[in-house]
Amino acid sequence: MSKTRDNHYVAQWYQQGFFDESRSSFHYLDLHPQVTNLPNGKSFTAKHKFISPTSRCFYVTDLYTTFFGEEINDEIERQLFGPIDDWGSMAVRAFIGDDVDERHRHFQQFFEYMDAQKFRTPKGLDWLKKHYPRLAQNDLMREMQGIQRMNCTLWSEGIREIVSAENSDVKFIVTDHPVTVYNYAAAPDHELCRDTNEPDIALKATQTLFPLSKDFCLILTNLEYADDPEGASPLEKRTFARNFRTSMVRTDSFIRSRNLAAADVNRINFVLKSRAHRYIAAGREEWLYPENFVNESWSDLRSVLLPSSDGQWRFGGEMYARMETGEVYYQDQYGRTEKPRDFLKKSIDEKSLKPNDTCGCGSGKKYKKCCQGKAPHLRPSWAELSIRERNLALGRGIVNILGLDKGKEWGDVRRDLTDDQIVRVYSLYEALWPHETDLLRLLPKPDGTARALYTGLIDPRMIPEFAIGTCLYFDEVFIENPFLHPGSVKKEFSPVHHPAKFRQEFLKSAFLLICLLPLIEDGIVNLVPDPCNFNYHLRDQMMSLARERVDRTGAVPEPDARTKWLMAEGFKRNMLAMPESIRRSELKKVFPKLDQAKIEGLLAYQVHLRDNDPFASIDDGAVKPGEEGGFYQGIKMAPNFEMSLYLARATGAFIFTDSSYRWRELLASQTRNLGVALSNASVLCATIERAAQHFLWDSTAVASMRRSGTLSDYRELISDVYCYALSAEKRGKRGKLDAQLGARYATVNKASQKAIRKAGPRLTPARMKCIIPSGGLNHNNVSRMLLTSGAEHYLDSVPMAFFIEATNPSAYQQDLL
Repeated sequence: MSKTRDNHYVAQWYQQGFFDESRSSFHYLDLHPQVTNLPNGKSFTAKHKFISPTSRCFYVTDLYTTFFGEEINDEIERQLFGPIDDWGSMAVRAFIGDDVDERHRHFQQFFEYMDAQKFRTPKGLDWLKKHYPRLAQNDLMREMQGIQRMNCTLWSEGIREIVSAENSDVKFIVTDHPVTVYNYAAAPDHELCRDTNEPDIALKATQTLFPLSKDFCLILTNLEYADDPEGASPLEKRTFARNFRTSMVRTDSFIRSRNLAAADVNRINFVLKSRAHRYIAAGREEWLYPENFVNESWSDLRSVLLPSSDGQWRFGGEMYARMETGEVYYQDQYGRTEKPRDFLKKSIDEKSLKPNDTCGCGSGKKYKKCCQGKAPHLRPSWAELSIRERNLALGRGIVNILGLDKGKEWGDVRRDLTDDQIVRVYSLYEALWPHETDLLRLLPKPDGTARALYTGLIDPRMIPEFAIGTCLYFDEVFIENPFLHPGSVKKEFSPVHHPAKFRQEFLKSAFLLICLLPLIEDGIVNLVPDPCNFNYHLRDQMMSLARERVDRTGAVPEPDARTKWLMAEGFKRNMLAMPESIRRSELKKVFPKLDQAKIEGLLAYQVHLRDNDPFASIDDGAVKPGEEGGFYQGIKMAPNFEMSLYLARATGAFIFTDSSYRWRELLASQTRNLGVALSNASVLCATIERAAQHFLWDSTAVASMRRSGTLSDYRELISDVYCYALSAEKRGKRGKLDAQLGARYATVNKASQKAIRKAGPRLTPARMKCIIPSGGLNHNNVSRMLLTSGAEHYLDSVPMAFFIEATNPSAYQQDLL
């Protein structure tokens, strides 16, 4: 079977729709013809105008071909784009035609075809490469398929207008990047349009143009911009700009009332040509030069692209649908299925802030040390409560609901805990974190600050061991929120509907949050909820990609000593929560020869163990018999590998872990050159590994030491190391600076350990390992997750990572608390 290697990135059937009457060829123009420089200093330009059939237009040899050794594979062309072009041709014809039923039948396929067309061109593929460092051809083809349908939801929710050139002497042209985006605030020389960049379709004033034929062009416009062209901020994202989600739209709504004159067709052709990559084609030669007939500025061209006002009423608005189950589905004009929660909004007049005022982003820092002078796109949102403010609200709610502000001790909380209290706390958490929260807006951006992301066991016995102590070493620390989001699970597994099953999990989560409150208050620790709680596509994508990665590597996690200890503690706690009658019966089965007195002694000892376990329920009737009884027991190591890299790149953080399994995953993610990971700071990393470290458990003491400036020179050093790791991506390894940082670390760490040992006895001795690989830490899976979830500003890779390892393994044979 012959291989198809000349890949038409603009299908020949589509090109034929732009022929002039009775013609079967194009006037084809090369916008950037090859220039050859001769030895004598002269140069000549290659031919740049042609009359060509579709077979010679808009193709590149081996654009989609994959190679496996010497084997050539054309399955992308045949099995991916072959079917896409088949049903795409039917969908385009349906949109050109007047049959409403046909448009409805092909509605979804049309937008899927449009989405594929946007990415399959040389410009689209070059854009994709920019988001994936070091992407080989085979991987590029895989990732192109992985981001399919990324634009479909946002396009389908906009206003759809088909304008006509049937009565015009000038017809629409076809370009090598037919799906064209226009934003009046981003001219071709704007940074958003340089090279292969394009304004995001999620920006309010971004419009998408797609010529359907020489006579028809589809223009898609975001609702907010169409409703208020002058008031909508053109480079601000539209409301609820989430790429992958279920949405309900009217498939019969189109505006088809405008028949354009030649001047307006030229204006649209000018936009199409301005955003082309290299080639354009037209039925007549004069149509190739719309710039000869356009005098307006780029921003003034928007007048011809704004949708006609008649018919706009068919788009947007609230929708209600009754399901077969009797439930009612609700959706507003932006695709949101929840009403906005006004108590989460805030309005701050930045002009009124003084440098020493608290920053409007909610970080708790002074304005001059936070967002002042920071570019708007590098700030977290000022329009809603920050992650820190929501954590503080949850913390205050827990303290109030459990009565800790009324003199209760933790033992009283355990003894008096009710189902109602559990429901109220989890309901508060769900209220603070609505299902459709845009978490990326709330997270800090890569702004040069050396933040640290913890990935490991999220447990009140594990977090104090190392993570709290790192707050003396690192400026800011992100930890995943320990609370289960009730809206992320089915009702049968929800703590709101089955609070009794979550007694012990609730005690663990509440204790950990209360423990961290001093550090949250000071803006040192941020408890970040799982991003998958608010984006189910991201969740499914992450799980699928993680399974693929594990299947390829064959890596099956073997629990380390700390995890095994935690599992044993959980099992013991659940056994001690059993009613006394069951425990008595089990003891008699296991020890049939024990007399009654010894049985009573063992039962008393079990009660003693339970009473001294801060996370055990004291209520003897907590566990009910039967399938509906019992407790849920969870061991959470989070974020997982993919999500750790995702959050670190999105926030500009480096990663630290105390899990040996996660460390092996991070080591495997180092960028390699010919299979070898090269270090940008081998001297520094060796110095860190040799040094002794101590980690303070007490969050209140850590917060106090931070306020007094203790170990500020250590944190400043880590910040300098972070900046060096970032700059090494462009400047390469600098051996002299590496040696200087290593020597500086040895001096600073010695003084720091002395200060920590004076802080108190609750210390964990440990060793730290550090990697600062050339090219950073990365995985293509994470690049895909960032791209499809709508992240805009993120690092190409994670610059460095730390592993904290206890020097006393025997500690995990005993109760750490």
